[in-house]
Amino acid sequence: MRREMIKWVQRLVIGILPFYLFTFLPLNVLAGKPWENGLLRVSDNQRYLQFENGQPFFWQGETGWLLPERLDRAEAEWYLQRCREAGYNVVQIQVIDGVPAYNIYGQPSNIDGWNFAHINQKGVYGYWDHLDYIINLAQQNGIYIGMVCIWGGLVKDGKLSVEEAKQYGAFLANRYKDKPNIIWFMGGDIQGDIKPEVWNALATTIKSIDKKHLMTYHPRGRYTSAKWWAKAPWLDFHTFQSGHRKYGQRMGNADYPIPDNTEEDNWMYVDSTWAYKPIKPVLDAEPSYEDIPMGLHDKNEARWQAWDVRRYAYWSVFAGSCGHTYGHNAIMQMLKPGYPTSYGDAGDVKTWYQGLNDPGFNQMKYLKQLILSFPYFERVPDQSIIQENGTQYDRLIATRGNDYLLVYNYTSRIMKLDLTKISGDKKKVWWMNAGTGALRYLGEFDSKVLTFRIHKEGSGIEDGVLIAIDATKDYLQKDQTQVSDMSLSGKARDLNE
Repeated sequence: MRREMIKWVQRLVIGILPFYLFTFLPLNVLAGKPWENGLLRVSDNQRYLQFENGQPFFWQGETGWLLPERLDRAEAEWYLQRCREAGYNVVQIQVIDGVPAYNIYGQPSNIDGWNFAHINQKGVYGYWDHLDYIINLAQQNGIYIGMVCIWGGLVKDGKLSVEEAKQYGAFLANRYKDKPNIIWFMGGDIQGDIKPEVWNALATTIKSIDKKHLMTYHPRGRYTSAKWWAKAPWLDFHTFQSGHRKYGQRMGNADYPIPDNTEEDNWMYVDSTWAYKPIKPVLDAEPSYEDIPMGLHDKNEARWQAWDVRRYAYWSVFAGSCGHTYGHNAIMQMLKPGYPTSYGDAGDVKTWYQGLNDPGFNQMKYLKQLILSFPYFERVPDQSIIQENGTQYDRLIATRGNDYLLVYNYTSRIMKLDLTKISGDKKKVWWMNAGTGALRYLGEFDSKVLTFRIHKEGSGIEDGVLIAIDATKDYLQKDQTQVSDMSLSGKARDLNE
């Protein structure tokens, strides 16, 4: 009853009283939250993220670009609660998408240009008060906020100079350096050679003040941040944007940075990023979004479906990514009646809150649960497991540890696999349905090259993962019917086993 009264009071004061009232309300946070394991850092092998106490952090991101601008307090509470329930531990947002940006309460982000000395106005629930509120809500839900400080197009248009970047960076860092759930993003859908001096000024200013939080760069479509920032001392891990185009959809781009007919092959960005030195963790921070037109700009194009966004996630992670970010057309824009869209339907066709019920949004958790069911830091991509591989949709992709292997299969095609790549004279084998997380035990097999054919249980796409484990290990049980986070990844391995 007390909790419901608190929520009622919070809603009552929306837009009326200053933000400091919220700080007197009990947060009921920090119990069991991820940052109790310490600060996030890069793993010792430079390929993953982990906490200070050694526990792995698998990035399961959600895209909420316009969250600060378009959602009110009650809506933000609902959205972040649903993100937590769906297993997301990061939400990527645009901090500002205009100079100034305006939120749902009509409050501007910049009341005196880039001078923030008087940004906290007595009696006004301002733009940054609302962002504070959102970050606190995310903290309650155990979610990191990926802060894209300013969208790239604004920098390209000259809306932020080097000196202004220093002012803005100091403001952001001082305001949020003590929050446990911040991850900084430079860029925002832009090439790193456009106004690089501004990005350097913004990044180095934040890092000089905030020495706790990780930082990365969000590039434009079909690029990796490593192209420009491989040696930048402020960049802790890389991201790439595999983008929204389908195979063969070149769209007249003369400077297209990838070969034709590889547009959906997001797995290739992991190797291409690691070709830059030093090696740093990498993930796909913007793949094709669920329910967005293929290629974005033609509303008559087919829409990306749940099985497409699953494929992007498994391809990237099995190639070696440290996690993955999902996106949805309606959710990332926070569409609702009265708001137009640049990509297909307006907010009166599908709202952001209806998008929360779409299948892809609720299926990403199975990938995280699967990966965290096994020893984490020893996992490597290994295509030598696969014999007679295919291309495009028929391409199988494999990853393994010392005593387990995982092979993602999008088309349910026949798989010829070399089980000798992991330990054990016998291997127990399961099939996991990527859309449901359901496990099916296939039996125990000799350690050799074997052919597997998964019979679909229905029509359409039934992508999934073949799981083979050294029969002496108990990561999964024969009668287990659902993949779950068994937290084995955090266990120290017995070197005498």
